[in-house]
Amino acid sequence: MKLWDKGATIDDKIMNFTVGNDREIDTHIAKYDVQATRAHVIMLEKIGILSAQELDSLLPQLEILEAHTQNPDFFIEPEYEDIHSKIEAELTLILGETGKKVHTARSRNDQVLVALHLYYKDQLQQIRVRTVSLFDTLMKLAEKHQDKLLPGYTHLQVAMPSSFGLWFSAYAELLIDDLTLLNATLQIVDQNPLGSAAGYGSSFPIDRNLTTKEMGFATLKYNVVAAQMSRGKSERTLASTLGSLANTLSRFAMDICLYMSQNFGFISFPEQLTTGSSIMPHKKNPDVFELIRGKCNKIQALSTEMILITNNLPSGYHRDYQLLKENTINAIENIKDILEIFDYSIAQIVVKDIDLTVEKYKYIFTVDSINNLVVEGKSFREAYKTVGGEVQAGTYKPDSGRKHTHLGSIHNPGFAEITEKMRKVSTALDKS
Repeated sequence: MKLWDKGATIDDKIMNFTVGNDREIDTHIAKYDVQATRAHVIMLEKIGILSAQELDSLLPQLEILEAHTQNPDFFIEPEYEDIHSKIEAELTLILGETGKKVHTARSRNDQVLVALHLYYKDQLQQIRVRTVSLFDTLMKLAEKHQDKLLPGYTHLQVAMPSSFGLWFSAYAELLIDDLTLLNATLQIVDQNPLGSAAGYGSSFPIDRNLTTKEMGFATLKYNVVAAQMSRGKSERTLASTLGSLANTLSRFAMDICLYMSQNFGFISFPEQLTTGSSIMPHKKNPDVFELIRGKCNKIQALSTEMILITNNLPSGYHRDYQLLKENTINAIENIKDILEIFDYSIAQIVVKDIDLTVEKYKYIFTVDSINNLVVEGKSFREAYKTVGGEVQAGTYKPDSGRKHTHLGSIHNPGFAEITEKMRKVSTALDKS
């Protein structure tokens, strides 16, 4: 069944090419299309297109269909073009002429669009929850290992003293920025596009405020052309936001891979969280974090893809938009899995004691030594030259006793402030 079928025969090669793998992709948005259809038929009954009896027959069947879409074995048969045609066909099979009325005042354009908006809205909420969970795990690790020193690097050269408390809480605080973007993206997709039809509205007296309320959208996209143009724009915004989160996780994963290597040896993980080599029995490979790094880099590439597909499209619908679904949905599903496995794995990290008195860390306290001289009365420039001369002459003796007291530093990391910042961002949408 095709919603646009007018009775003409379409070449099989054309059909296969234009449908692509929509049937597989649409299983992700199936329940949301049912939810939108429920809201739509409730509205159709209110404006007199459907009778009360027809609505009463549709609602339980839609409830059954929604439950069916949640079964692990749910699939869309080859005789259907997509989830939209399957739902209408199923309703028609059971209810006859009543089933044929559900597409009234809709186009497949706004049908796809509203299902995607509902899907994006739901998935962003799940991503937000998992992001906050990872934040909580990192802050617990930061507090637990606050006093354990860690070499800080610039240009991959030993630079200044840091700590595991700073390391864990640094990535935790970056997640707050990512959550801010997730919040903004959620507000963008939390707008009802249903009723825009093919992009220019309908001559039926539809009640768009009613469907907005029924589907739980915060507002609607009022202008019907703007509603259709949100397809592509939503995906670009979503891709950019997921890319930001993926960047945080990718860089963190890279640190973990680096710090696990024997040349650093700062951390390790239980044997059951690592993999081995087929010929080197001593290996404990950080495959989980290498795959996180690679998957996150793929997600970061999505933004470029979305821009290139949509950048020069004029207003109105174009079939190019079909190409946005697959990789956007894949990125969403992947980032959820990544957040879950990252949270699970990092909670089991083993933090090692690092001896900063060994030769390779000899100069890690040079800045503190300069600051000591400044406190004693020397200008910074003179102090810098003095310590620099000692380094060149090989006479420098480190002093590891200086405390870093300013907010956000080793001995005053600002955990309470970071946690409060996350609380405000994580609950921001609750007030809107």
